[in-house]
Amino acid sequence: MDDSNDLFGSIEPNKKKTSKQIALFNHKGGVSKTTTAFNLGWMLAEKGQKVLLVDCDPQCNLTGMFLGFTGVEDIEKIYNQPGIRNIRDGLAPAFESKPIPLSPVICEKMKKQENLLLLPGHIGLAEYETTLGIAQELSGSLVTLQNLPGALSHLFQITASANDVDIILVDMSPSLGPINQNILSTSNFFLVPMAPDYFSVMATDSLASVLPKWRDWLTKALGSKVLQEATYPLPNVAPKFLGTIVQKYRIRNEKTPSTAFQKWIDEIESKVTKTLLPALAEKGMLLPEAAYKSVGLKMGEPLLQMSDFNGLIAQSQKHSAPVFALTDEQLEQTGIVLERTKKSMAQFEGLFSQAADRVIKLINFSQ
Repeated sequence: MDDSNDLFGSIEPNKKKTSKQIALFNHKGGVSKTTTAFNLGWMLAEKGQKVLLVDCDPQCNLTGMFLGFTGVEDIEKIYNQPGIRNIRDGLAPAFESKPIPLSPVICEKMKKQENLLLLPGHIGLAEYETTLGIAQELSGSLVTLQNLPGALSHLFQITASANDVDIILVDMSPSLGPINQNILSTSNFFLVPMAPDYFSVMATDSLASVLPKWRDWLTKALGSKVLQEATYPLPNVAPKFLGTIVQKYRIRNEKTPSTAFQKWIDEIESKVTKTLLPALAEKGMLLPEAAYKSVGLKMGEPLLQMSDFNGLIAQSQKHSAPVFALTDEQLEQTGIVLERTKKSMAQFEGLFSQAADRVIKLINFSQ
């Protein structure tokens, strides 16, 4: 591993850079959050953005995909290296009351894509869930807890600044716990991955109820003098909805979703338009309609929609490469099967390229 990031033990005061943080969140599991984060992050990096992937799921699937790990023994090799090398150890000074300030995490570098970095996850992040939940409820009155709500955002920003990062892309766990509440509330933007099924339709109703409450929490917290005087104050942000990402469906005619999947895709779009968007609009969590129009989208229309990766995902994980950049050798196929696979890869590359262009334009729309 390259240890050059050990040089970033401190940040020059005049060299701070605020990176734009995008959360990928849905409390429904099985919607390809991790594969979306990895592939979208890679494409953003390919377009010249310096991207930091942050693994906030205690299952650490993004860490495994990024580094090509296949078991616990592999990931422990990172943890056992000197320095702060994962999210749990990065947060430890705040959550375990250590008399040292938070420092940038030593990020892993993608050898095949120099603009892509990883802040590795840790199963122990879940240990901080309860403590953070108490802090977010009581830190307005208990000074001893005042540094916890702002710790996650601060750690992400100092790590990003140390590496001159443009975009922080956060892969979140499928839960409604305090850590996810904190991450989404303190992000600049968020994406909602979905699968075309009944449960994603139902999850949209839940999100329409939960996300405004999380926004209310941050608004209230920002009014707390105790929290604003904390060593790691909460960022004064208003997370904006970039759109949904609908994936994992079968296609017909090599292009369109099958009838059964199209039914759910239409229902998701309808539910997003009629239920989720009004709830987000009431709390100022939407971009101007002109922003979505500028990237060719109607309000509520998916920012990215694509079929299942099928066998490509296994090879992607094995070789730590996006589904659109696997080599013929990595695909381990020949003849007509290889030709069909490469055709699918080209389609995925085009879709991720369009999605990355849309993300870049949307997050810069108001500037």
